[in-house]
Amino acid sequence: MSIGRITRCLITRTPGLPGVILLVVIALAVAGCGKKSSTPEWGGPSASLSIAAPEASNSVTTAASSAAGLPGGGGLTPAAGGSPGGLRFIAYNVQNWLTMERYVNKKLVNSQPKPAAEKAAVIKLLVHNTPDVVGICEIGEAHDLAEIQQALKAAGLDLPYSQYTGGADPVRHLGLLSRFPLTAPATPAVIEYQMNGQSLAINRGILDAAIATNGKSYRLLGVHLKSKREIEQADQDEMRIHEARLVRSHVDGILKADANARLIVYGDFNDTRPTKAFKAVTGSYNAPGYLTAIPFKDTRGEAWTHYWSLHDIYSRFDFVLVSRALKPEVDFRASHIIDDPIWSDASDHRPLLTIFK
Repeated sequence: MSIGRITRCLITRTPGLPGVILLVVIALAVAGCGKKSSTPEWGGPSASLSIAAPEASNSVTTAASSAAGLPGGGGLTPAAGGSPGGLRFIAYNVQNWLTMERYVNKKLVNSQPKPAAEKAAVIKLLVHNTPDVVGICEIGEAHDLAEIQQALKAAGLDLPYSQYTGGADPVRHLGLLSRFPLTAPATPAVIEYQMNGQSLAINRGILDAAIATNGKSYRLLGVHLKSKREIEQADQDEMRIHEARLVRSHVDGILKADANARLIVYGDFNDTRPTKAFKAVTGSYNAPGYLTAIPFKDTRGEAWTHYWSLHDIYSRFDFVLVSRALKPEVDFRASHIIDDPIWSDASDHRPLLTIFK
């Protein structure tokens, strides 16, 4: 049976929310079939940058949108989009939305995409929380970012502008999706550093973008610092500190050019508040360039964002930091850790929703 016939059948026989989610799962599974057959090994240089409003999604995701009844239907209905006069921003590590070696039926299999059910959970969570901008960690290739973008559009959340970049890691990259047009700085971030006689570079680079909406401008820096995974060539903790210092250097350059820059620094720091890496990014408390970490909590008053199941450890690794000029516009009471029941179906990280007034 063709995909088109399957889609029509499901639209007819699975009305409402369950049918929509099933359609999105199928759409994502089909999209994954066109991925590369293998994922590059760790290590080696890789960096790219793109800003685009992509072409329309394929027929399967279009069918999912129709089934959702958007606009005016009775299926998957997002909450009110956008924040009048402000901005809804989500920072989210989507956990390996890429092609890699994975366990399938308890066997390790090469070149496997993120499971379709996990993808569908990511999409459902984002649609439910209606961001204007999403900063994404752990994306694979540019087409993986486009896949998220198309699936969101099919489910009723249109974020037509995107940016994608990376660093020394050829596998995991950073992405940004936006309701508003994006502009890239003319000068790229410096991502190389010297450590113990070696020349190294930030694994995932620094994503630097800017948007303007409602008469306000925002500068966004996305980061994903070195993981806690040990490697032979260098100490992972020291690597993270060096990466954090480069991020801070980039922040200082922005604030030197414009002391009133409305700056958002976000992402997966792979470290907690008391660490040298975290403090290197925030800077000195009394300094004009100090970045405030938003004190997110979930509905139970808990502050962890990452669960490492192998060691049963809950940690706060994900942060959104803001410059002094932007701090007064943060709605601290409304900003929170998203703990929708499906969060663990989507990723090992819980996303952060920041609301700017």
